[in-house]
Amino acid sequence: MRIGTPGFVPERLIEARAARRIPSQKALATLLSVTPPTVSKWENGTHAPDAEALGELARTLNVRREFFLRPIFSSDRPLFYRSLASTYVRDRSYQEAQMRWLHEVSAVVGHYVDFPEVDIPDVLEGATYKQLRNEDIERIALDLRKHWELGEGPCPDMMGLLERIGCIVGSIEVGTAKLDGLCSWPSEDDRPHILLATDKMSYPRRQMDAAHELGHALLHKNVSAEELKKDLKEIETQAFRFASAFLMPSTTYPYEVKNPSLASLLSLKERWRVAVKAQIVRLAQLKLIPDDYKTTMYKLYSAKRWTRGEPLDDNWPLAAPQLLQSGLNLIVESGVRTKGDLLNVEFTMQAGDIENIASLPAGWFSKSGEVVALKLKESGSGGENSAEVIPFGRQ
Repeated sequence: MRIGTPGFVPERLIEARAARRIPSQKALATLLSVTPPTVSKWENGTHAPDAEALGELARTLNVRREFFLRPIFSSDRPLFYRSLASTYVRDRSYQEAQMRWLHEVSAVVGHYVDFPEVDIPDVLEGATYKQLRNEDIERIALDLRKHWELGEGPCPDMMGLLERIGCIVGSIEVGTAKLDGLCSWPSEDDRPHILLATDKMSYPRRQMDAAHELGHALLHKNVSAEELKKDLKEIETQAFRFASAFLMPSTTYPYEVKNPSLASLLSLKERWRVAVKAQIVRLAQLKLIPDDYKTTMYKLYSAKRWTRGEPLDDNWPLAAPQLLQSGLNLIVESGVRTKGDLLNVEFTMQAGDIENIASLPAGWFSKSGEVVALKLKESGSGGENSAEVIPFGRQ
């Protein structure tokens, strides 16, 4: 029989530790002034913290006590990372924890608000990602543009498109530029959840990252964890190909490239809102430039130090997700739930965590939204506090 608090969920402790970037059980034990084996027993489920220890856990990890008593938001489908390198394990754990919190926020908001219907056609039509050829991905990108009535010109608002077709999108700072985004199809809510990183982000890069994660949602929904690990390179290549084909359609974009130079691609960037480097990749994909010229363009690109940031990157404001913040505003403004209710009953994370994931303004939960009406006193009202105004004379 497990001793300690009944109903304690060990996975929630692992999740909270990852979300707070506490690197090890030993580090958490030090913060709690307990032994590492004690934390290990809590996380592997052989023991549970008593009431006092649970309260200390909640204070240290900055969550409500109830956080550890609710089921974890999980999925039998894998998360799509850009890299599985061991050097990024801590960052991936942080992203995974934040993705689960995105699921939780989405579940709370979705309980009260009708999200847009998921409008993601079955583009594979019974096939698997292993059967996809480049020409298939190009066709899928064009078919989807037609399905969503986007035309074949620039698609300037990928964020708006994702939310319009029923995706739940969050954005966070990951702490590394190596992990750009994450895509998940949670089991309890059959709609894509996409978590985008804000690190060193520009509008063109956000566009490409959003399209990349959409590619995973479309092409890799049923990929197993084993397949992802074994075929990560191929799966990532397919998502990048889809993103390029979707943002720069083969039927229109190439005809605007009169002279494939950095200067001309920079001019096209202003219209298509796609990075110059991504355009070089696209021209090579479509075999509009040979490999040796692509290498030359990359060298010129590096010589201009554009790897640190391209011209025009700051020309457009970074698009932020709107769906969750609009849903939370609607819940509060309609009187269904107060902000206090949401924090003390519905959510188990802290206000700052929810504000961050849902792209709410900092301090949103602490603002009551109520305005106390004031009026000026009537002149000559008298009373012991009344006073006569005496004008200053000129010197």
